[in-house]
Amino acid sequence: MAGYGPESYGDAFADVYDDWYADVTDVEACTDALAELAQGGTALELGVGTGRLAIPLAARGVSVTGVDASNAMLERLAAADPARTVMAVRADFGTEIPNGPFDVVFAAYNTFFNLLTEEAQLTCLRLVEARLALTGHLVIEAYVPRPEAPERGVDGRLTDEGVVLNVAVRDDSTQVVRGQQVELTNDGVKLRPWQVRYLRPDQLDELAEDAGLMRVARWSEWSGAAFDNSSSRHISVYAPQRRSSSTPVRP
Repeated sequence: MAGYGPESYGDAFADVYDDWYADVTDVEACTDALAELAQGGTALELGVGTGRLAIPLAARGVSVTGVDASNAMLERLAAADPARTVMAVRADFGTEIPNGPFDVVFAAYNTFFNLLTEEAQLTCLRLVEARLALTGHLVIEAYVPRPEAPERGVDGRLTDEGVVLNVAVRDDSTQVVRGQQVELTNDGVKLRPWQVRYLRPDQLDELAEDAGLMRVARWSEWSGAAFDNSSSRHISVYAPQRRSSSTPVRP
């Protein structure tokens, strides 16, 4: 997709994100787990978007910073958070994140996969490791890719205003999935492009290890449900290797 950049996803979906994806993450269980890890300290959200997680996390007494490359998303965040309980920073978290130290850094469902090269993903993890407090944690929520899934697919759904078709093509050589959500309404057609570079859980662990991070927990849900081979998503928790030891964490 010509011209697709770090801000493209947010710019394309900002106006519908809260309506279309309100249920993609269990907000209460997620913010419970993150608040427990933060222990009233500091948190950084990678890809803060409209603030659907950052704002309720800040309401739990955590000092939250959110970074996003999309002005459109950050404008929605500002409108939803007039008291400025979340400190917003415009940046591409594949190359730049705010200074820490942070007690928790987190990326919600598939947000980390918005980084489209291994280099960008590894750079991000190294930046996170450098900004985590010694007792801090990185938390990544992502889907589990399945090799049996078709390389091309089209699905759709009805909305109150019309029809949305989602067209996706997967390239296993690069592990990049490119897609377009095509929204058809009485007002016309709108294209919403998206791309992700997926990793299997074991690949994410290897990349994190290269960045100086060790996995200390993996759940299938924010509630702490056990992860196994049938899980469709994972919540993976990492700690700095520079910490001499780490106790497994639970939500």
